[in-house]
Amino acid sequence: MVGLSIYKGSQISAVTTNFTNSIVALYSGITTFVKDKIDEHFDQANQISKLRKQNAELERSATLLATFANELNEVLKDKNASAYDPRIKLVRTLGYVNISDYNKIYISSFSDYNASKIYGLIHRGRSAGVLVSQANRPVALLQNDPRSVFAVYIGDKKIPGVAHGKKDGVIIKFIPQWLDPKVGDEVFTSGLDGIFFSGVPVGQVREVLDENSYKSAVIKPYLKGSTPNFLYVITKDK
Repeated sequence: MVGLSIYKGSQISAVTTNFTNSIVALYSGITTFVKDKIDEHFDQANQISKLRKQNAELERSATLLATFANELNEVLKDKNASAYDPRIKLVRTLGYVNISDYNKIYISSFSDYNASKIYGLIHRGRSAGVLVSQANRPVALLQNDPRSVFAVYIGDKKIPGVAHGKKDGVIIKFIPQWLDPKVGDEVFTSGLDGIFFSGVPVGQVREVLDENSYKSAVIKPYLKGSTPNFLYVITKDK
């Protein structure tokens, strides 16, 4: 009887221990789950708060820009000039035209696409190249492509030139010999070609070359990194 009591006691003790361990494990699991959910909630709340602040700042910037555009248009109206109304559209890059050429990319079409027109491309506020038609499909030629050509200004003195793509960067050609661009000068679009509007950053002068009739400037483009997933197309320059 004593042995049987001990045996039953050990069984009861084992059951009790197992049950207690199960309760502890369940409690631990529940508290971890609740803690994770609370942390996730606060992370989401913090993210929402940050996004609201960013949205407020964007709304503020948009309001200021709209006010500036309105004031500018009033000035232009007084001068009997046309209103300044630049327009851009967001498009998606679809795939390489040739798998070995990373500078030619098919992009999604848009409603008023004109196959006979050359469009300027912008990525993250900087020039990205031009948009042309190939077999009636819109193709982005990124800045390093030799067929990517557009008008630019160099530096504060607005020295004129023409940006040409090359595989290892961009070169500004046809700079008049009597003008003097400097290493470090900022390069931006002039808007005189009807492709871009003026003032879009392109890059910075890295080297100035003396040619026979003109000067050239090798620049370090601001556009860097991998192929963009999205681009802005300038559909109206002014």
